[in-house]
Order: sequence, then structure tokens, then C-alpha cells
Amino acid sequence: MKTIKLLFPVVALLLVTSCISVRVASDYDEQADFNSYKTFAFYKTGIDQAEISDLDKKRILRSIEKEMLARGFVKSDNPDLLVNIMTKANKRVNVNNNAWGWGGFGAWGWGGWNPWMWGGGPMMNTVTTRIEGVLYIDLIDTKQKELVWQGKGTGTLLRSKMSKKQERIEEFVAEIMKEYPPTAEAN
Repeated sequence: MKTIKLLFPVVALLLVTSCISVRVASDYDEQADFNSYKTFAFYKTGIDQAEISDLDKKRILRSIEKEMLARGFVKSDNPDLLVNIMTKANKRVNVNNNAWGWGGFGAWGWGGWNPWMWGGGPMMNTVTTRIEGVLYIDLIDTKQKELVWQGKGTGTLLRSKMSKKQERIEEFVAEIMKEYPPTAEAN
């Protein structure tokens, strides 16, 4: 019983944190010289096409700018890299059937052996929905006019206070930008 009491908070914590995490992937041009890039600017034309609110765009761009500056980049009118973003949102529906229902006489049930029918109560189905967001951050070489790096973050979007929204966006961007600059060991 003591083990169950200790195990429950750990499992609950894992479930909560697994819903909060951001799954990240990145890809890059192996021929690009990432050490040569020192300046950046935002690619307004591409960013204007992102299908999110202007306020969320500002939040994302501020977070990206913070991450780029932390990596030693300088914002410039004549940049080495253009930063572009793309977003997607998918509604995820989860149907959970706990398979806990009336089973007659234990595992034998009313009509023979059935390992799923141990009895105990009515069937309980739960349906939950969540919005899963995807944020792409593209870095484009301005001289070559080619994409040289792309980071992608996928995770559940929170429907809560604006301060939490800002924190979630910062988390998405920070997790994606951990993949930049690319290293051979990372892939």
C-alpha cells in the first residue's frame, strides 16, 4: 500500500509533464557554413502568411529574437540569415474506454471466458480534445536564397491566461532553438 501511495504522485507528475513537453526535430543543409552567419532579420513576407493572430506572431518573433541574440547574432538590415515561421494547429480527439464493465461471473462472464470482463461497474468512456500546435522556424541564407536550417516543435497548446500563453511560446521557441547550430552528433 505504501508503494502505491508513493507511485501515484510520480505517475501523475509524468502524465502532466508529458502533456506539456515539446517534441522537437530539425534538419539542415550539410554544405552550409553555420559559423559564417552573424546577422539576421525576419522574413516579413513569409511571416505575414502565418495563420495565427498578430499578437501571437509578435510573441513568437520576440522569443526568436531573444534566442538569436543569446547565440551572438546581431539584428541587421543586411542580414546573413532571414528568419521565417510557419504554424499549424491540429485538433486531437482522444477516446478512452477503461473497459471496466459488468462481467457477470468474473472473467467467465455470461457467455464463457472473457479476460476483459471482470465486472465492477458501468462502462466509462471519456472523450477529450486538445489542440496540438506545430511551429516551424526556418533560417534562410540570404546570399544563396536557400533554406539552410529548419526546426520544428510540436506540442499541446494551452488555453489559459495570456501570461501562460507567453510562457508556452517561449518554451516552444527555446526547445526548437536548442537544435541550432546543428552538430554532426545531434543527427
